[in-house]
Order: sequence, then structure tokens, then C-alpha cells
Amino acid sequence: MAAHRNHLAYQTSPYLLQHVENPVDWYPWSQESLKKAEEEQKPILLSIGYSTCHWCHVMAHESFENDDVARIINENFIAIKVDREERPDLDQIYMTAVTSMTGQGGWPLTVFLTPQTKPFFGGTYFPPYAKWGNPGFIDLLNTIVNAWINQKEEILMSSETITQALLEQTQKFCMDSKIPDESLLETASIELANQFDSQNGGFGGAPKFPMGHYLSFLLRSYKRKQDFKILLIVQTTLTVIAKGGIYDHLGGGFHRYSTDAHWHVPHFEKMLYDQALLVKAYLEGYQITGNLQFATVAKETLEYVLRDLQDAQGGFYCAEDADSLESISGHKIEGAFYVWSKKELLSTLTEDEASLFNHAFGIQDNGNAANDPHGEFTGKNILYLAHTIEDIAHHFNKSTQEVSDTLKNAKQKLFELRKLRSRPHLDDKILTDWNGLMIGTLAFAGSVLNEDRYTNAARKTADFILMNLRNKNRLLHSWREGPSDIPGTLEDYGFFINGLLDLYEITLEEKYFSEAKSLALDMLVLFEDQASGGFFLTGTDAEQLIIRTKDLYDGAIPSGNSAAAYLLVRLYLITSDHKWLSPVEKLFKTFGDAIKKNPSAYTFALCAFDFYIGPSFNIVLEGQTGDRMLKQMQALIYKHFIPNKTIVYKSSDSLTNASVCYKNVCHPPTNDMSTLEQQLLVS
Repeated sequence: MAAHRNHLAYQTSPYLLQHVENPVDWYPWSQESLKKAEEEQKPILLSIGYSTCHWCHVMAHESFENDDVARIINENFIAIKVDREERPDLDQIYMTAVTSMTGQGGWPLTVFLTPQTKPFFGGTYFPPYAKWGNPGFIDLLNTIVNAWINQKEEILMSSETITQALLEQTQKFCMDSKIPDESLLETASIELANQFDSQNGGFGGAPKFPMGHYLSFLLRSYKRKQDFKILLIVQTTLTVIAKGGIYDHLGGGFHRYSTDAHWHVPHFEKMLYDQALLVKAYLEGYQITGNLQFATVAKETLEYVLRDLQDAQGGFYCAEDADSLESISGHKIEGAFYVWSKKELLSTLTEDEASLFNHAFGIQDNGNAANDPHGEFTGKNILYLAHTIEDIAHHFNKSTQEVSDTLKNAKQKLFELRKLRSRPHLDDKILTDWNGLMIGTLAFAGSVLNEDRYTNAARKTADFILMNLRNKNRLLHSWREGPSDIPGTLEDYGFFINGLLDLYEITLEEKYFSEAKSLALDMLVLFEDQASGGFFLTGTDAEQLIIRTKDLYDGAIPSGNSAAAYLLVRLYLITSDHKWLSPVEKLFKTFGDAIKKNPSAYTFALCAFDFYIGPSFNIVLEGQTGDRMLKQMQALIYKHFIPNKTIVYKSSDSLTNASVCYKNVCHPPTNDMSTLEQQLLVS
């Protein structure tokens, strides 16, 4: 590797810093780098990725650390590196461009731009020389160089056509005259049911993503229609995911996705947003079913988040890598931190513990990873629950309590041993939007599980963001060694405001509701498309890019528009102020046709729509915060799955009451728990 340091040296992004000693003369996205491209009339090589991305590491090692590749790039291109988590606006534009050009996208994202930043060619991972059906990067670079010299006018025309198509895609959403009707919710449920893998749980085939907001939407669908087939889909999926290798059975938390249909062999990366969305789904499943295993999975995952992802000041880090140093080879390998040889297990556990553990987790002499295309798990075992506690007890002629105790001891021993291994790389950026998701989940968990420390953790995170990621009332997007100067996106506002509202409803602290309202007003000013409805991803004060995107698609993370719709519905129901209702109605009119065409692509938007059309519960709690009866009332409310509710707190020195309104009927205030529960369970 070359010893020099390129123009990324003063960046704080872990991803950019991973490339600071590449022989490629990387620049960050900046006025300096864009001006240089204009002045030298060179095409831009834009590389977008993130620090815990496995294939980004592979391409970096193969190509960006290669002196021959670097020479071609440095002589002919302005090379720009972007952390997609820092600049979701750039990522969305150029990912959409590459997907439209090639039919697929992903990271690393490799895009060639004109000096005016308009895309003309792109792809994802390119090896230095052709393999696995991928063209070689060196050949591709030389082809682009030759085309820029000899066919520049054609390239410029092509870039204009692609940019115009991107603009038209953003402008395709036209406000309809009316809002879609309730049937849309049932259509979406049917569509998801048709995608359900009844044998393995989840939706579709491999690779298989857990998609927590799919499950949360289906639980709302079940609540509305009492269709037990829908509930079975969610129960099955929550159960099999928790048994699979996608779940970390020693340390808690979920890996990014499963490479097979059985949830056995995961891509071992762990993302903050997955933990937030899945814990929420498990807690909602627990509310409905009372299944204690769902609560246990939620607790174990939150333990992981609080133990390994929380900054001392309160914010939560982005992610942990899939790769880590393997002691035998001395190389970074996918999943090395998490997998086990049978020999390791036998040398660590007692004979009785090893027998039960190996049977429980499907341990095999030569490894148990049936799906291992790159040979990284040879002789290794991925922990997954191959048998139930009852089956194990029957097999070994032991009681279920004996089996549970033995497995608990074995898991603790292995967890302690695993601590001695080289940990995966931690991306320690703190993102406002992903932290907003975790604030909401922690606050929710605090009440559902009656654990004040979860609520306190949510409070600490919210206070950190309010104190450190706001500049003159403008939310900022990220923090690492101090706040960035990147203005917050729609997702930052949407997820964080929803988190503040969750925190208000559980702590009953007025300041969180006040901050939520203030930020929501700012959101309307900065992001709303007044002419066509919906919200842009970037604010009016953000850097002007080739297009200003607007989308509703709920991918791995719900969209900013979905989050905005959800919080606006909540604010309207709490305040009865139509300034919150009008934008959300315009949003549903604008995106209505898109949702009708493919409803399962908009599951969080449909959660907001479900809330909007109602019916919903409006609950007023009166009393003193900390009062025992008031806390009992809150516990009763969160004992049950009541997704479409608002809670308003009124301080009172003399009375402790709950008042419930539902379907335009408001019940008299009560402090009788039985009466309150009856009012909450009507449908």
C-alpha cells in the first residue's frame, strides 16, 4: 500500500478514512473537487460505499490499493469518495441512476459523471480483471477514457438524457383529487401474504431480509381485520428468524440478511436500524401473543445495542462490520468473530454442556454452513437453533429446566471467550435519523417491558441530539468527533420527531412534545413540496444537486415521506390543528397511485395511512409524573397492542385519571384499572 495520504486525510467518516492511504488520489465530495473536474474537464469517478460494507472492502483491496488501477484513475479522472450514510442525498440520486442504467444497484456504487456531475455510466462491484461475469475494472477504465477522448459529445448527450429521466422520475408523482380508500390496506396484506415463505418464514427467496416494518404493518392489518392467517405469518417469521443464524445467539442482535432461504447463513454485518425496527416488531408481537420468547429476543438485542453500540454521551453508532480478523489465517474474513469449530467448543465446554449445545445448535464436525460460495466457513459452525428446548430435553432425558440452565451456562462461557477475539470494525458515526428510530424503540421497550433503563437510554439519546446536533434550530445529520456540517435530511426530521413523540408519550415530559412540534414546523418549511405534495429528501438550504429527490419507497429503512406522514397524523390527532392534517392529506393524494401499483413496497407509509383513516384512541392522562397509579395506567396501556393511539399528559395535583376517546365517543375519566382496560379493548 502506498505510504502517501490523499485528500481524505481531514475527513471524519470511517469509510473515507479507510481509503486515506490508497494510491488513488481520492477527494471528498466538495466544491474543491467539483471545481477541479470543471477546470480540468475530466470525468468524475464517483465511488459510494460505507465502512462496514463487505464488497466495498473487496473492491478497495483489489482495485483501489492497486498501483496500476490508481495510475489510470489519477491520470484521467477526478476520483471522489462518498460515505453513503453521510450523504444519503447523493447516494439516492446516483443509485437511482445506476439502477435505471443496469437494472440493479448496491454497494460499492461505481458511477462515472461528467464534470457537471451528470451520470453517464455505472455499476457496483468491479474486480480489477474480469471474473464471475463482472467486467474487469482496468478494462472498463480504459474504455471510459477512450470514449471520453473520442466520443465526448455522445457521452454528454447521454448524460443529459439520463439526468432528464431522473428528473422525470422525481416529478412523476402528481397530486390526485382524492385520497385512496381503506381497501388499499387489505390489498397490501394480501400481496405480502402471497410473498410469504410458508416453509421458512419471511418473504420471497434468498437473499432474505428480515424487514421489521413489513411485520409491524401486518400486525396492524391483523388488528384491523382479526385475520389469524396474517398473525400466523408474523408469528412464524419472528420465531424462525430468532432461531436462525441471522440472530446472534451469544451476544444478541440481528445480522443484516440471510444468504439462504432458511435464515441459516447470514451476511454478518449488524446495522443499528435493523435492531430498532426488529425489536419494535418483536415487542408488538409480544403484546399480541404474550410469547415470552419474543420479549427475550427484544431484551437480548437491546442489551447488545446498549453494550456495544452506545457512545458514552448517549448517541448510538451506525454498525459493525461483517468481516473480522481470523486468528489462524491472519486475514479479515466474513463472520470470523461469530463462527466456531467443533474443536473450540469441546475444549471450552464441559462434556455435558458440549453434548447439549452441539445438539441444540446443529454443530457438525466439518462445519454446518451449507451455503458457502466463497469457502469462508469451511470447518466452521454458524450457531442456529436446530432443536427446541423440549426436543433436547426428550433426546437427553432431562428436564427442560436442566437443559435451559446448561445452555445458558454454555452460552455465557462462549460469550466470554468470544470477547478475546478480534472484534469487527465499528462505524462510530452517530446519525440523527437512525438514532431517532432507536429512541422510539427504546422508549416503547421501556413501557412494554417495564424497564426504566430503556426509557432513560432513550431520554439520554434524545437529549444528546437536541444539544449537539442542532445548529440555530437546524437539525444536523451526523456526529463523529463533533457535529458535521451536513444539514439534516427529511429522514433525520421524520425519524427523530417520531422518536420524540414516543418519548413524550412514555415520559410525559412536555419538553419532548414541544421540541417535536417545533421541529415539525421546521420540516414543513424546509422540505414540503407545496406545489405537488409530499416532501423532498433535502431541505431548501441544502446543496443544490442535479435533482432534488422525492420518494416514498420503504426499503431496508422506511422513507422520510412515510415517517413524515406518520408524525403529522400523530400531531393532528393530539392537537386537532389542521396545519398538520393538510400536508399529510396532500401526501397521500400525491403518492396514492404509486402505492396502489405496488402496495407492499410502502409498508411504513401504510402504517401511517392506517393511523390516518382510524379509528384511533385518544388518551388523556392526568396526575403527577412518577405517581404509582399513573405508572400503572401507562403499564396497562402498553400491555396491549394499540398501535393507533395518542397520549396527552395533563399535570394535576389532586386527581389521577385516564380519559379515553374512541370513535367519537369520550368516556368519563376513570382511575379504575378494570374500567380502563375495558375501554382500551373495544374494537
